[in-house]
Amino acid sequence: MSYRYDREMTPPPAERASPVAITRFAHVFEVDPALMTEHVLQQVFPNWDTLRLVRSRADHLAWMHRHFAHTVISGEELLDDLD
Repeated sequence: MSYRYDREMTPPPAERASPVAITRFAHVFEVDPALMTEHVLQQVFPNWDTLRLVRSRADHLAWMHRHFAHTVISGEELLDDLD
């Protein structure tokens, strides 16, 4: 398959997921870039790189837990504490 700049550098259309979040790829949520333009310079990178980062996030989180966490608390446990 050949490289096509437009296909790789133009993300799919955004769908509103909440008042502050959008989704462009299945199960990938991001803060609406329009809300971050004042303080955070937005970077443009290829669609394949976004998907690569998403696929590797569980491995990265597991690595962080192994190296820095004495205890890992689930989100469910945190919510139970609020009740």
